[in-house]
Amino acid sequence: MSLLVKAQPEGRRIVQVTPESAGWRHVGFESLRLRAGESAALDLPPGREGCLVVLTGTVDVSAGAHVFERIGGRASVFEPRSPDAVYAPPATPLRIHAHEDAELALATAPGQGRHPLRLIAADTMQRSVRGQGSNTRYVCDILPQTEAAESLLVVEVVTPAAHSSSYPPHKHDSDNVPQESSLEETYYHRIDPPQGFAFQRVYTDDRALDESMAVCDRDLVMVPRGYHPVVMPHGYRGYYLNVMAGPRRVWHFKNDPVHDWLMKP
Repeated sequence: MSLLVKAQPEGRRIVQVTPESAGWRHVGFESLRLRAGESAALDLPPGREGCLVVLTGTVDVSAGAHVFERIGGRASVFEPRSPDAVYAPPATPLRIHAHEDAELALATAPGQGRHPLRLIAADTMQRSVRGQGSNTRYVCDILPQTEAAESLLVVEVVTPAAHSSSYPPHKHDSDNVPQESSLEETYYHRIDPPQGFAFQRVYTDDRALDESMAVCDRDLVMVPRGYHPVVMPHGYRGYYLNVMAGPRRVWHFKNDPVHDWLMKP
């Protein structure tokens, strides 16, 4: 099975990954597009918490008696501002109404309902710069391990043209905290301009898994294990929305030792 999930060019659903389709236990992901005036229902099942991210556009989100009005507002994921998001416990019915054309992502993972529904406002999210030189990228922590959730970790990253990202290659597939944690991961990619592409490789030390992919706008890459660097060609910026989840909600990673010299001064 390929780790690359191609985007659907038409229709409401863009991509979808479930634990069953991925052959793993924790991460679920779907993205969808809504036209202005359209509505959609996304119901979280029992045993699955969710984080709904308003990637672009302005929407109302209703969840039972709670209504979050006119959240979002970005015209592009490449704007230097954070998205709005909604955290929802298991068995929450989500109703979304778009005031303008919108793109949304729903990340899910196991949960028992320990945390209440809440808005994660853009101005509460931490933004940072990671790396240096042609390894510089721009990070927004949407749902980091410092914020309440049971399993989910959600972050978005913008990578400038001709830069590398998730680099040096790192992995988080062993339950060996604090050296490394075991986390499944998805990468939902956007490209600017959209006719471009990114390169992503997913590989293990023994090369039992070694897949290199040309990733187009709105494609998704699954990372069940292994190292997973991303490289942007000249002339094209990259964006990805990361979702991670595993048996423990902590992010500890290990660099590929043959590339660790890149971290030395």
